[in-house]
Amino acid sequence: MSVTKLLLEHEIRPSVIRIMIYEFLKGTKSHPTVDDIYKEIHPLAPTLSRTTVYNTVKLFSDKGLLKVLPIEGNQLRYDADTKFHGHFLCESCKNVFDFCLNGSFESELDGFKIDTKEVFYSGCCKECSQNVN
Repeated sequence: MSVTKLLLEHEIRPSVIRIMIYEFLKGTKSHPTVDDIYKEIHPLAPTLSRTTVYNTVKLFSDKGLLKVLPIEGNQLRYDADTKFHGHFLCESCKNVFDFCLNGSFESELDGFKIDTKEVFYSGCCKECSQNVN
């Protein structure tokens, strides 16, 4: 499905900047911050402002196209993969990794109304662990 059609299906007007931002987010596994997104797109769209990026990711997350990851203090990261999965933050290199979740944790919450599901781990990734030793 084209990005334009996807945005329209989520009641978002598909401007050139919105399409560029969504294509970047969909094409990366780096879980970028607003600043990362701005730095990537700005050379291609010199009139782009950080405010536009903030407003766009907010719109995308409000419409269900992005997951907002409050991983590092007050710095938010964004993930265009909205399927349920976990995240791991390497405290050394600061990369965020996706991982699959097998099984259901919800059986113990039978009868609860679940609004948000997040699984987050932090520590040291394989590569950084090997470099320490």
